[in-house]
Amino acid sequence: MAVREKFDEELMELRGKLLDLGHFAEDALSRSIDALENHNIELALEIMEDDTKADILYEEINDFAILLIAKQQPVAIDLRRIIVAIKIATDIERIADFAVNIAKATIRIGSEEHVKPIEHIKEMHAITLKMLKQSLEAFNEEDLKKAKKVADMDDEVDDLYGQTIIDLMKISREKPQHLTQITQLSFTCRYLERAADHVTNISEHIFYLVKGKQFDLNN
Repeated sequence: MAVREKFDEELMELRGKLLDLGHFAEDALSRSIDALENHNIELALEIMEDDTKADILYEEINDFAILLIAKQQPVAIDLRRIIVAIKIATDIERIADFAVNIAKATIRIGSEEHVKPIEHIKEMHAITLKMLKQSLEAFNEEDLKKAKKVADMDDEVDDLYGQTIIDLMKISREKPQHLTQITQLSFTCRYLERAADHVTNISEHIFYLVKGKQFDLNN
């Protein structure tokens, strides 16, 4: 019994590390959009510097998970919990990377006034952030209903992405002198769209955890 209790404690510790990484990614993504909206180069640089924290935590999760497998030789749902933690950590780490990419785009745009209000970008961010928060809740609670709702929101991000890219391409024809900025804003839209895709992956991992088989929630 003591061995099982110890293993459960270690699984909880692994889960805690993963949630910490998730909260870091949430914060980084929010700060990156704040930096973009306000042309805050100093904040953008801070986001880039802080990314090493995500990398360290990601490595800690992987090392801890591998050690658990080696020590405990878990089977069935316990093994899936560890495997899913590794998979989700990879998706979250990529989301944190996208925050860094948005920070880099902010630096490249600099103080130049935006060619159009970034409301659609902010809306994409808000939905993606909501998805990420709810996916972490779904993982922590192993809640399939929440996981499915998260995946369903991805379509909203895709629609905003398509519309915003069309708008930006139109502006590029009208204001070719701002092509660098338009390119960076297009990249930012893509980063957010990809971040939402990675959150959808998290939902799929939760389904695998609970059901023991793979589900494609993008269809």
